[in-house]
Amino acid sequence: HTAGHIAFYAAEAEGTPLLFCGDTLFSGGCGRLFEGTPAQMLDSLTRLAALPAATRVCCTHEYTLSNLKFAQAIEPDNSDLAAYTQHCQQQRSLNFPTLPSSIGLEKRINPFLRTAEATVVQSARNHEPATTTDAVSVFATLRTWKNNFK
Repeated sequence: HTAGHIAFYAAEAEGTPLLFCGDTLFSGGCGRLFEGTPAQMLDSLTRLAALPAATRVCCTHEYTLSNLKFAQAIEPDNSDLAAYTQHCQQQRSLNFPTLPSSIGLEKRINPFLRTAEATVVQSARNHEPATTTDAVSVFATLRTWKNNFK
C-alpha cells in the first residue's frame, strides 16, 4: 500500500491468530498502490495469505460490500463469494460490521489472493487482453480495474 506500511501478527490472541493489516488486505479486496509496484504488493499479500487459515483479519476500513461487488464481477460463479456476500449484506442491514474476516475465507473469495485461479486469470484477460497468466500481470490488471470499478 505504502513503502512504510507495517502489519502486526499475533500467533495467539484470545485463542486464535490475529492480524492487523491496515490497508494492505481488505475483506474481498486490497489497498491501492500509492507507492511500490504490483509485484511488491502481491508479495505482501502472498505473505499474509500464508498465515494460518484461522487468522482473524482486522483491516482499516469497512469496504467489504464494495469489494465483494467487484469480486463478483471477477468470479460470478464463486459459491463461497455468493454466500459471504449475502452474509455481509445482512450484517450491514443490521448496522453490524463485516469484520474481522479470516485468512481462510479471504483465500476463497478475494480475487487479489486468487491470481492463479483459472477463473480469475480469465476474467483479467477478458478485461485486458494484454494480461498474461503470470500472477503479477493478473494482479496488476485487477488492481487497475478495481481503481475504476463502479
